[in-house]
Amino acid sequence: MVSVSGILGYGYPEASLNAALDRGVDMIGCDGGSSDPGPYYLGSGKPFVSLRAMKRDLRLMLRAAVAHKVPMVVGTCGGAGGEPHLQLVAQMVRDIAREEGLHFPMALIHSEQPKDRIRQRLRQGRVKPLGRMAPLDEGTVDRAERIVGLCGPEPYIRALDEGAQVVLGGRSSDPAPFAAHALRAQLPPAEAWYAGKMLECGASPALPKGPDCLYVTVREDGVVCEPMGERACTPLSLANHSLHENPSPIRHVEPGGVLDTAECRFEQVSPKATLVSGMRWQPAEGYTVKLEAAERLGHRAITIAGTRDPGLIGQLEHFLGEVRALVAGKARDLDITPEEYVLTIHRYGVDGVMAAREPLRDMRPHEVGFLVDVVGRDAEIAAAVIALARTSMLHCDFPGRLCKEGNMAFPFSPSDLPAGEVYRFSMSHIVLPDDPCEMFPIEHERV
Repeated sequence: MVSVSGILGYGYPEASLNAALDRGVDMIGCDGGSSDPGPYYLGSGKPFVSLRAMKRDLRLMLRAAVAHKVPMVVGTCGGAGGEPHLQLVAQMVRDIAREEGLHFPMALIHSEQPKDRIRQRLRQGRVKPLGRMAPLDEGTVDRAERIVGLCGPEPYIRALDEGAQVVLGGRSSDPAPFAAHALRAQLPPAEAWYAGKMLECGASPALPKGPDCLYVTVREDGVVCEPMGERACTPLSLANHSLHENPSPIRHVEPGGVLDTAECRFEQVSPKATLVSGMRWQPAEGYTVKLEAAERLGHRAITIAGTRDPGLIGQLEHFLGEVRALVAGKARDLDITPEEYVLTIHRYGVDGVMAAREPLRDMRPHEVGFLVDVVGRDAEIAAAVIALARTSMLHCDFPGRLCKEGNMAFPFSPSDLPAGEVYRFSMSHIVLPDDPCEMFPIEHERV
């Protein structure tokens, strides 16, 4: 199998895909998204890569799949895998097929979940929280803008068995589309899931880091990983990739069980390829599907500023306390209550990355950048409060102040930038379905 990229739209060298095709492929695939960029994309239904980049990547994959008569599979379409994301990619595929004169059977796997289904499962006691999440309640279900389930390999296997050559999936477990193809070929689940774990991020398991296609051969006794460009998969690079997006380097929890890599052995079999063996698959007592949801909180507006005034930097806490007090008072004058907005001032150069967890607190920089962030109940409140914050940052007085004009340098005009709607992740729970495919209906069409 070949994975073209870590995410559809991140790009890859066409020469690397051609090199994989020359070697012979049984499947061309790509993981199309992630929850890493945050809840906005799931809530808004928008992609987090450019449409132009997604279409370029898809065009090369489709041409290759049709020419070589092999399946093309994309999971978590459009970035977040909701219904708008899936339909966006499906329409791109139809447009490319029309432009290129391509013909193929296509299946769409829908991952967005009706609220009634989740309420029913909740009342049946078949929804459990993950990690430190609170138990799910119906109010959280009602407030969710969009709920998706993470599809396992079974719907992909079914879609291929039913005759699809191109399979586009909604939100999925990242390795699932690749694991599905290996499982469908009757290869062992441990090797199938390990291959999926490597393939989900394109050539990220290779060194040096950079855009490339990863070529993986799944065998009865292990998995061989090799990048197609000027990179190499080494024992260290593959072992290191096991840490990717996982709380444990050796236990990877998936819908139907756990991939255990504690006994993996790594053998360099060529200058660019490494064989991994010894992985184990532990079937779960019950099949589970993870739920993700996004809930809308309001609207955001920001402003960016910086200062190199040593007097101000020397009393930063006092200064920002005065700014917050000024904003609160002026907001009250506009009949905006404290409950209607949240003001956050990120201080880059001091603790803008680590915030309260920053261990280095004794270093004084010569300049500090500020990202002032307001989340308001609506767009009007966000705009009003960010304007108050900007003027307060600019003109607030402080002891020993020498500058009688502005305290801050603003890099942009307009200085106040609306950032759109704001969402938070509201679900990280598992649901126990009756069947691995029941939550993921499959729709077939001829393109």
